[in-house]
Amino acid sequence: MKRILTTSALVAGLTAGAAQAQQHWNLQSTYAGSLPQLGTLGIRIADMITQLSDGEIEVTFQNPGGVVPALEVFDAVGSGAVEAGWSTPGYWAGRVPALQLLAAVPFGPRASEYLAWMKFGGGQEFLEELYEPHNIHSVICAVIAPEASGWFRNEIHNTDELRGLTMRFFGLGAKVMERMGVSTQLLAGGDIFPALELGTIDATEFSMPAIDLNLGFYQVAQHYYFPGWHQQSTFFDLMINLDLWESLTEHQQQMINTICDANIAYGLAEGEAIQIDALETLENEHGVQIHRWSDEDLGRLEAAWIEVATELAAEDADFARVYESYTNFRQRYSRWRDLAYLD
Repeated sequence: MKRILTTSALVAGLTAGAAQAQQHWNLQSTYAGSLPQLGTLGIRIADMITQLSDGEIEVTFQNPGGVVPALEVFDAVGSGAVEAGWSTPGYWAGRVPALQLLAAVPFGPRASEYLAWMKFGGGQEFLEELYEPHNIHSVICAVIAPEASGWFRNEIHNTDELRGLTMRFFGLGAKVMERMGVSTQLLAGGDIFPALELGTIDATEFSMPAIDLNLGFYQVAQHYYFPGWHQQSTFFDLMINLDLWESLTEHQQQMINTICDANIAYGLAEGEAIQIDALETLENEHGVQIHRWSDEDLGRLEAAWIEVATELAAEDADFARVYESYTNFRQRYSRWRDLAYLD
């Protein structure tokens, strides 16, 4: 009888310990869950962590404003107000300018080359180093296909006609557009359409056709420009409070890393596939006019980017270090790219 009581007590103790070990995380997103890829890939991460941990870590995806507004995620994760965030490092340029290079680079590489630098060329190490003083651990958890370069009410015949416009623009590309005489604003996804509709901004860029279609920009602006010179590929990351990350077991950390690797592959394939129908819908059902920048215009934009990059590297030592690593990798990689890939 005594043995039975002891065993029962042991089982009860183990059950209580398991209950105490269970964690509930809020994953605060900078993107609405309804957005293809930008939101849905974040939901997928939350679901996968919950499922593969057998509920040991239960993650709830929070739409912008669910706990904090979209552009306050950085501080919320660092302070522990939320356990995790879903975003892109490029949103935090005001805090850490060098993080922009770990999100999207004007005239940058396709996803495969960018991912090679991130995983094996030093990018991930820079990511962890730059976030660490802010009590954040970051894991790259998605990379998406090229974006479009903007929606305009009127046709833009050359880059000279950009001067004087007010435009929503992201990241390092915004610095280039400012060099072209554009006044830029960084707006969260849900704030763009009202600003465009009310005339607060004259034009906008946001993402790829499938995502832009979802946000309805075609209802206000009918001229859609390519290629997305400012974001040929874009990284998104799972931000986790650093104290929380360090409290996880090695198994839990490896589970999250593996989920993110799987999400990268899934998201890249999905992102390439869903543009086909989106472009057809925009052109055939909504009358959107698709334009492509001339080589001359792209040359002007690239020249402006080189000026911007040189200035930013001179102003910020971390930006200079990351940019040097990135450019050196691209220069060395170019031999392989030129031999192996068709133009």
